[in-house]
Order: sequence, then C-alpha cells, then structure tokens
Amino acid sequence: MARETGESGETKSTKVKKHKRRKSKKESKTRIVHANILYDLTKGGDNPNRHYANNKIKTTKYTLLSFLPKNLFEQFHRFANVYFVFIALLNFVPVVNAFQPELALAPVVFILSVTAIKDLWEDYRRHRSDKEINHLDCLVYCSEKRYVEKYWKEVRVGDFIRLRCNEILPADVLLLSSSDPDRLCHIETATLDGETNLKQRQVVRSFIDLDCEFDPLKYNSVIECEKPNNDLNRFRGYIIHRSGKRDGLYKDNLLLRGCTIRNTEEAVGIIIYAGHETKAMLNNNGPRYKRSKLERQMNVDVFWCVIILLVMCLFSAIGHGLWMFQYGDKRPVFDVLSPEGTELSPVVSAIYLFLTMIIVLQVLIPISLFVSIEIVKICQVYFIHQDMELYDEETDSHLQCRALNITEDLGQMQYIFSDKTGTLTENKMVFRRCTVAGVEYSHDANARRLAMYQEMDSEEEDCTSHGGTLPRRDSVTSHQSGKVVLRSQSTKSHRRTGSRAEAKRASILSKHTAFSSPMEKDITPDPQLMDKVNECSSQMEFMRFHSQSLNQIPPDLCDVFDFFIALTICNTVVVSSPNQPRQKLKSPVKTIEDFIKRFTPSRLTSGSNNSSSSSLATNRSSSHKVGCSMLSSPSAESTLTKLKEENPVPPNFDKTKALAQDECELRYEAESPDEAALVYAARAYKCALVGRLPDQVTVELPHLGKLSFELLHTLGFDSTRKRMSVVVKHPLTEQITVYTKGADSVIMDLIRPATDDCKGKRQRKILYKTQNYLNLYAADGLRTLCIAKKVLSKEEYASWLQLHLEAETAIQRREELLFESALRLETNLQLLGATGVEDRLQDGVPETIASLRKAGLQIWVLTGDKQETAINIAYACKLLDPEEEIITLNADSQVYPACTATVSLHGPFLVHRLGLVIDGRTLAYALDKSLEDDFLAVARSCRSVLCCRSTPLQKSMVVKLVRNKLKVMTLAIGDGANDVSMIQVADVGVGISGQEGMQAVMASDFALPRFRYLQKLLLVHGHWCYSRLANMILYFFYKNAMFVALIFWYQFYCGFSGSSMVDQWYLIFFNLMFSAFPQLVTGTLDKDVSAETLQELPQLYMNGQNSEEYKPYMFWMNMIDAFYQSLICFFIPYFAYVDSDVDLFTWGTPITTLALFTILLHLGIETKTWVSLVLYYAKSLFFIVALCYNASCPACFSPSNPYWTMQRLLGEPIFYLLCVVTPIALIEPNIFCTPIYIFAFK
Repeated sequence: MARETGESGETKSTKVKKHKRRKSKKESKTRIVHANILYDLTKGGDNPNRHYANNKIKTTKYTLLSFLPKNLFEQFHRFANVYFVFIALLNFVPVVNAFQPELALAPVVFILSVTAIKDLWEDYRRHRSDKEINHLDCLVYCSEKRYVEKYWKEVRVGDFIRLRCNEILPADVLLLSSSDPDRLCHIETATLDGETNLKQRQVVRSFIDLDCEFDPLKYNSVIECEKPNNDLNRFRGYIIHRSGKRDGLYKDNLLLRGCTIRNTEEAVGIIIYAGHETKAMLNNNGPRYKRSKLERQMNVDVFWCVIILLVMCLFSAIGHGLWMFQYGDKRPVFDVLSPEGTELSPVVSAIYLFLTMIIVLQVLIPISLFVSIEIVKICQVYFIHQDMELYDEETDSHLQCRALNITEDLGQMQYIFSDKTGTLTENKMVFRRCTVAGVEYSHDANARRLAMYQEMDSEEEDCTSHGGTLPRRDSVTSHQSGKVVLRSQSTKSHRRTGSRAEAKRASILSKHTAFSSPMEKDITPDPQLMDKVNECSSQMEFMRFHSQSLNQIPPDLCDVFDFFIALTICNTVVVSSPNQPRQKLKSPVKTIEDFIKRFTPSRLTSGSNNSSSSSLATNRSSSHKVGCSMLSSPSAESTLTKLKEENPVPPNFDKTKALAQDECELRYEAESPDEAALVYAARAYKCALVGRLPDQVTVELPHLGKLSFELLHTLGFDSTRKRMSVVVKHPLTEQITVYTKGADSVIMDLIRPATDDCKGKRQRKILYKTQNYLNLYAADGLRTLCIAKKVLSKEEYASWLQLHLEAETAIQRREELLFESALRLETNLQLLGATGVEDRLQDGVPETIASLRKAGLQIWVLTGDKQETAINIAYACKLLDPEEEIITLNADSQVYPACTATVSLHGPFLVHRLGLVIDGRTLAYALDKSLEDDFLAVARSCRSVLCCRSTPLQKSMVVKLVRNKLKVMTLAIGDGANDVSMIQVADVGVGISGQEGMQAVMASDFALPRFRYLQKLLLVHGHWCYSRLANMILYFFYKNAMFVALIFWYQFYCGFSGSSMVDQWYLIFFNLMFSAFPQLVTGTLDKDVSAETLQELPQLYMNGQNSEEYKPYMFWMNMIDAFYQSLICFFIPYFAYVDSDVDLFTWGTPITTLALFTILLHLGIETKTWVSLVLYYAKSLFFIVALCYNASCPACFSPSNPYWTMQRLLGEPIFYLLCVVTPIALIEPNIFCTPIYIFAFK
C-alpha cells in the first residue's frame, strides 16, 4: 500500500513538473495576466503576476554602491584611459619610475574624476526626473472595494485603474469600461509619436454591452497576450472568460503609457504591462552614439603618436645601453644599482630605461585631448541650441541635438538625401481642384482665395508661374527605356502662401487640432459643382418624399453624390463636438449569424417598415423631419436650445447659418493632412462629417439633413495597397457599398472593365477624361487621389465576410490574411472621380537648395509621389533647372535600365548639366547588384537626382549604396515614419518635427523645425564645428610633441638616463592646466569666418568637404614643425647658459617658459577672433603657479630644490631677452611660409 502511495505520489509529482515545464514554455511565448484583487487576501507568493515588472521607473545607471566600480569600468572601455592608467601604475615600480608616483597619478585621477562628475550629474538629473514621475497619483482599485490614490510606482500588473479626463496613463492598460455611451476612449499620443490628433480606443468586445458600471469584483477572466515588445502599432491577445469563451484583443483595446485621456470623463482598465516593460519605455533608447569622420582620422594619428613614442623610447634605450657599455667594468659613480644592490648589465639597463622613457615621454599621447573634445562638443551643441535663428516661432520649436559626438560631421557633408512631403513642403494639404464623372471643376474662386493670402504677406516675394513644357524627345527608341527631356521654366510655383498672422493663428489652433489651419479649412466651392450638389440633394429629397426609386436620378448626379459621400466617410477622421450628444448604437457585423439576422431580404427592400427612419417609407410620413438612419429626428417644434444641441435642420431653417454654427463647434482630428483636406473640401459643399463611431458615420447633407451610414468594416491604408476602403450600409438605398480612395496608379488598375453597352461607353469616357485630368494635376504639382465605389450584393458580401472574419480571428499570418481579404474586395470598382490637393513648399526651400548646391552638396530627393508631381515640385524648389537635360528612367524590366545606362554614359548631350528622374519600379532594378554600379555612374554624372514612387526600404538602400560605394559623407532628412530607415542609415540623420509625428525626430541625430534651417546648420555651425575641432586636434598633437621633444634632446646630454631638466610638476601639469584651457575656449568660440560671410559665400563649405583643415600630411607637418621649434627652444637657452653655474632647474625653467610662450603665441596666430585674449590668462596663470610653487616648496621632492627659482629668473635681464627673442625666432618661419604654402597648394 505504501509502495502504491509512493508511486502515485511520484506520478503526481511528475505530472506537476511536466505541467510546470509546459507552463514555463508557454510563458516564454505569451503573458498571462490575472486580476490582483483575487489574490490580495492571499500571500504574495501565490499571485501569478508577481514575476512581472513593477511600475517603478529607473532610468539611472548607478547606485551609491555601484557608481564607482561601474563608472570606472565604463571609462576603461576607452583604450586611452587604460593606457594612461598603465603608465601611472608603471611609475610605482621603483626600477623604472621617473616621477613621484603620487604626482604621476594626479592627471589620470583628474581626467577620470571630471568624467565621473559629469556622469554623476547627468545620472542625478535622471534620478530627479524618475522620482517626479514615480510619485504621480492615480486611482487603483483595492481590497477595500473602492478606488484609492496610489503612486505610479506602486501600481502592478493586474491592478484595475480608473482614468479621468486629461490624465496621463501610468502604464499600458487594457480598456474594460468607458463613460462614453459608445464605449470609446479618446487619447492623445503626442508624447509617443508627436501626433496631436485624437485617436479612438474601444472597450474589449465582451464588455461593450454591459448595462451597469464595471465592477472589478465581478471580473473573473484571464488575459493571455504577447510578451512585452516595442511595437507601438501592434497588440495581440485573448481574454478568456470563466465560460471558456475567448475574445480577441487588438491594439484598439490597449491604452499606452504616456498617452493622455481626452474627451472621455472616465475609463477603467486592467494593467497589462508596467514600468520598463511598457511599449513607451521599450522605445526609449535615448541619444545614439556615432563616431565622426574626424574622430576616426584622429585615432589613426594617435596610433602614429604611439609609434613615434616607441621609436623615441627605443632610440633612448639603445643610446643608454651604448653609453653604459662604453664604461666597461668601470661603473660611473652615479650609476643606479638594482633593488638587490647589484650592478645592472647594459642590456638590462636599456630595458629598464625603455620603460622609464615611456613614462617620461607619455605626454606625447595627449591625455587631455579626449576629455577636451567631449567638453568642446558639449559647448558647441549648447551654442547651436542658443542660436535664435534656428528657432521657429510658428511651431514654438527649436533645433534638437540628439547625438552629441558628431557635430563636426555637419561640416563635411557631401550628399543630402531628402524626403519631399513634409520636408520640402509644408504637408499642409490645400484642396485645389477635382474631376467628377469626367467633368473637371477648376475652383478658380478658391485659387483667388489662396492668392489673397499671398498678397497679405508683404514679407514673401511674389510667386508667379510662367512658361510651360517643351515636347519630350526620346533618346532611346523603345517607349520603356530612358528618355531625355528638356524642360523650360517651371510650370507652377509652389511657394507657401498665407500671412504670418494667419500662420500664427493656425499654429495656435494646431496645438489642439492637427491639420486645421484656415488655409486648409476655408475652401471656396466651385459654383458649377455646388449647383450639381444642390440639384442632386433636392432630387433625392423629392424622391424620398414621394417614395420613388433613387435609380431615376441621372448617373452624373449620382456620381457627384457618391463622390462627396466617399470624401466624407472614407477616412479615419475623428469628430470632436462637446455640444453634440451621441446615442448608443448597435455593434457592427461581427459574425455570420449577425449578417443573416440583420440583412434579410425584407431589410434590404427600400419600402420595408422595419427599415431605419431614413428609408423612403418612413420619410414620406415625416416630411418635416430630418432624414436620419438610426438616429431619432427632432421635430420642428423643438426649442432653440434643443436645436443647438441636436442640430436638426427643418426645411424652413437657414441651413447656411446652421452649418456655420456647426462648423464652429466641430473639430476634425485627422491622422494625415490628405484626409483633413478632403473632409474640409466636402464640408465646403455642405456635405459635412458630423459624427464618427466605431460602427457608424454621420453625415449632414443639404436638403437631406443627417444621414448615418452603418460602418461595417474599415480596410485601412497601407503602403503596399496604397489605398483604403470602407464598407457601409447605405441609409437611402440599404445597399452594402464599398467606397475606396487611393493612388491613381493602383485605383485605375482596379476599375471594372467597360462593357459595350451605354454604361460601358460612359465608363470608358470617364476613365479616359479622368486620366487626362490626372496628368494635368500632376503637371501642376498637385497630389492626386482617385475615388471609386462598388455595390455588393447580399451573397457577395456574405461570401467575402466569412473569409474576412476568419482572417480577423486567425492566430497565425493574420496580417497576410487581412491583406488578401482586402485585395479580394477591392476589385471591379466604379470610378467616381479624382482630386488634386496642393502641398505647398516651405518658406525658403528654393533658396536653401540653391545655397546648398553652391556649397558643393549633391542633393537627391526620394519621394513616394507620382513622377509628374515630383518633377514639378523639383522645378519649383530649384532642384531641377530649366537648362538641364532630364534623363527619365521608366522601365518594366531589367533590360531597359541597363540599355539606358549605356546610352547615358556614352551618348552625346546638348548640354553638360544633367538631371536624373527615376521611378520606383526602375529603381528596384537599378539597385540590383548587376546594375548598381551603372546606376551610380549615371547618377554621379547628373547634377540632381529625383527618385519617385520609392518605398521606405528603397530609400535606405539608395543611401546605403551611395555611402558605401562612393565613400562619401551622407545626410538624410525626413519628417515621417517612412523616412526612419533612411535617417538611420545615413552618416547624419536629420528629422523634421512636422505634421507626421515624431518618429523621424526620435530616430535622428539632429531635429529641425523647418528645412530652411539646414542651410545655417551646415554652412555655418557645421563649418565652425569642423574647423574648430580639426585645428584643436592638430594643435594638441603639435604642442605635446614640441614639449616632449625638449626632454628628448636633453637625453643626448645626460647619457639617455631618462632624466629631465623640467620640474616634474611642470611636466605633469603643463598639458593639463597651462596649455589645455586656452584651446578649450578657442575650440568653442573661435570663428574663422563670420556667419554672414559663410551664408553669402556657400563655396567656403567645400573646405570641410575636402577635409582641407585636417589632411593626413598636416599631422606630419605639425610634428616636423614641433620638432624644429623644440630644437630652437632647447638650444637658444642652452647656449645662453652654457658654462654658467646655474643649476638644472634654473636652466630648465626658462625652457619651460619659452615653450609655453611659443605654444600660446602659435595658438594666438591661428586664432581668428577676440578669444585670443585668453592666452594672456594662460601666461599669467603659469607665472602665478610658478611663483607660488617655488616660494612654498623648498624641498617637496628631494633631491629637487625648486625654491625661489622663478623669483631669481625674473630678476635677470637675460631671462626677458630669451622670452622675446626665442618665440620670435620660432614663429617667424611659420609667418613667412604660410602664405607661400597657401599660394602653392590651395
């Protein structure tokens, strides 16, 4: 019995272990979250959430105990610090030491201490910030059955948290309840991605239909979701109820840490990720470290300094060995014995002397150079930040420097890769023109309105369009091959218009609502199109009233109606209106059973009594009410207050005033400027978006009032499909309709093939005319979008819905299945029309590009826009010149780019200035390994390159190809998430803090408010930073080599014994105190050319591009100059004091003084501005320290005796004569040789 019990116990134990292994394996892939309230009364060890990270944020690197070892460990990762510590420790070995060990250690300790203090201060600032964040308050449900205030740091995974309006989220929260009647929660994500528009988040599906307030005590579900990751746009998981039912969890159910609750009084959720496991914290990488080109060159020269040091030490060791060998068995009386008291052989003495000389000549490797460079770069960044000319008042933003160690690279750029939309342009889309059903509406009055903004701004120069385009001439016979195009003047000017006061008002408004400047909102409708809209609406109202079929309306009017409905509802715009109450609606279709119940034949007939209140039968009996689907219509006898609250529009009411009032109240929160522009354009035609819910979009139309379209599905925009679609139930026809908008390059291929009947001929005609108008819009530089629709039968929708729901609930390959589902739906579309939206150039873009061109920078524009649009913008911003020959590459296979490359490389051209335009498909071929060299050869022969229809991956591939193949310095600038890969690949990445969020800024090294600030950043600050650092590094090598060489020359007179005629205090602190500080000041403040001159003469920037300030031979010239000056500086005092009775330090101190004077005088000659005054400070500091040291230290380091040395020298006339004659003799060759060198080599 016992055996059986034991065996059963072992079996049970084995099962438990297997279960634990399975559980741990599952936990490695997913996270399981339970409600903490169920475990509050039990021991903490029983809570399954105990292993997850708490919500306490700690971004500091150190603690009180770990600071010293950890900081030293980090500093010793730098090889130079290891070298200097090794030298200092070597000085503790009695046999080879050259200085007092404690004194030799002082410079290293000082350098390490300065860096440690800097790191400690930065860490303390992080600690204060962490403390402030961790002690913010939030409401957490506790075991006392109520919400209590707790600090953020006390929140745990599994806690229920109550969120209030305008409150910041403390962790990643799964939304379980909302005070919004539609169970929505509006959030602002500006702290994550910089986007100011509101986003909707939805309560988990199984909690939407709760009729009472959410009670955490009744919650008994378990959440299974993915492990913490940094993907802000993805969240997957399931919530498993006690009944076993599982509901999917998506990103729309998750509220991220750092977001702010808006327009929602109260929400309740459960914490899924806390602290450092939240998505916001996982994305917080901080500034990136890059090594600059100048630093890489410097490291090579440091290596050469090490070689020179070893050669000098080896020479001294051999000399010392020979000197000892000549004595033979007669040892000199001053010979140093071994620690055991025995005599050393010449070979052993030479080895010891080699190590001693490394200690003595260690100054040749500039210990203070590395920390000086860090200090100078920090100071340079500070002064760049303080430049008010890089501050943008309209957006209240200034330059940000996120990479502190590549400022000098700004002065050496050779290639600039720029995005177009939002970087060169404002990304403020202004609706300009449209074509509907093959009829073009030019909107001349709207164009005059935009011209008025231009006249109001007296500070901006007039922009008029002249000229046109000449016919293209094919350089290759095939129509698919490259074409050479000669363009005349730009066809359109795209200078941004609008007065500065207008822009300021817009910027204030944009802080609350994105893409809502008056220029974007106030659109003047075209009278002809407005008449058609009114005519269509009145006919529909008449037919509704008389219960007639809407099919009797002329097709062109139907197209107009559907066109504006598509503009209004085919988007993700969120409507904010505090005075507009919303009612609870039914959920959209989620199951096949739902579909069967809701879309029966009786519901699809327009005359059914069960249909919505907007059906024809219902509206016939309520002709004096507003037609509305799923919304009750208020009667005409309502009070004025109720009218204002619910916005009814009776027939005898002034619709213009009502719409104007509504427009003042409504705010559109758009995710992109294109969406906002089209919604505002539709509103100008009285087709206003007045409400958006997860399952419904409400539109207000003239004559018809409010119509509510039941939103069944939204197929969002993606860069592959290049379109978005919405599936709605039409309130007038009860039909299931698909509205699609997207790029013309894809929509035109999805249009239903035309038949031979009248409808087919009409469709062909519309297609042909629309394509012509699209070409005209693109030639005018307008961004084009095509609008289309499709009516689904009940059977078609049911068939598609089944596969779509399977894709939505799939665990594996969900994104791919949803993509395929969208492709199945978006076919056989009916073309409604197209829009032309203008994206205006930013201020100063043409002038900036022209100036950068003069500076020798090659500018490539990489954009996803249409080729014609991109070309016109390129002419407007002076990227392309009318006098240039344009090579246009459009190909469908790899053969044609190769053929074109051959023609381009060897074919004759009429002019020598070329421009290259290439589309995305051809670019994909050109980036192939077999063609990339030919592509680069063609591109290098062109003055400018324009890549159209390029994907984010292609952008990064182009930058990488140019950087690696041509070995040039590259800069990439962009403003959107699609530019991030390009920005990260380039040597220097610049983000524009514009309309598309902060993704580009967060990935960049520098962030600018406007493109035009790039001119001063590169031409002025880049030039200064490079020039200052290059000269500072060369100066450090020069002064250290000159000072070390003095000791080396002395070895010829002391038997290469490693002795020094310079006091060891001077030797140690010469580089650290006396000569380093002046260079810090000049390296930070010196200006070889003024800012005005650098901007007026951009050609001066080529100095940095060609590395004129720091070429390899300059290092060797400085070393030769240093050794020459050291010879003069050594032998003039030598001959002055020869045969005198002065002691060693009385002779060595003048040499030290003369070396310092010469080095500072050399720096004064190289310095261009008033900062040379600091040289007098350095000289005064030396004398003060020397006098104090010589007066207070009679026998500090026996047998040395520096007492009163400087005081005696100051009383001798020969000392003053040496201080005048020697520096002049040393500097004169430099003064006379420099002009000869410049004339001969520059």
